[in-house]
Amino acid sequence: MKTITINVSKPVYVEFQRFAKESDRTTSELIREAMEQYRDKKIHGRGSLTQSEPARVGNILRPWKGREDLLEGFFDARD
Repeated sequence: MKTITINVSKPVYVEFQRFAKESDRTTSELIREAMEQYRDKKIHGRGSLTQSEPARVGNILRPWKGREDLLEGFFDARD
């Protein structure tokens, strides 16, 4: 691991310290995790699925009736 020095505002650092203590982690762990998330999202362009926009893949073939509709097709295919 590479040791670095960064300058942050006191309020930001205090907030990281408080949250680290509440979650039984070190402040360094939280900062490393934040840097990894930034790298994944901003540098590599990988966000989480919850932040992704739905893909447009064509017209709706039939209206969705609910969860049972999904399972119906799965079990029919296995019989």
